[in-house]
Amino acid sequence: MYRVLMPIDSSESRGAAQAEAVAALPNAGEEVTVTLLYAFDDGDRGEETAPRQIPGGSVAYDRLQEAGIAVEQVSRVGDPAAEILAVAEEVDADHIVLGGRKRSPARSLLFGSVTQAVLLDADRPVSVTGGEK
Repeated sequence: MYRVLMPIDSSESRGAAQAEAVAALPNAGEEVTVTLLYAFDDGDRGEETAPRQIPGGSVAYDRLQEAGIAVEQVSRVGDPAAEILAVAEEVDADHIVLGGRKRSPARSLLFGSVTQAVLLDADRPVSVTGGEK
């Protein structure tokens, strides 16, 4: 079994791109299990909201199900990058598939980036898909 961690956000186009990347993996329907993750900053909301209830998660979940891929859902409260890395370790993910945002170099320096933090600190392969143009 090949385990993929797919952190999602509210972007439907990023969720779709992530799901398509996973569905394109060899033998995805038979050998891949995806853990959809959403990390909430608001503890009250995170306790009762599944990733599938977030727009990007809903699109990703539906596309993965259509491809015959097993999907699990995990919600966490905390810093998104830290939670992504923690859940990757907990589920023993073989691969992390992120939905990247287009940012200018200056904006990335000023505000940081979840994607950048995960890329720098992950101890397993990370793929970054697109989304909105």
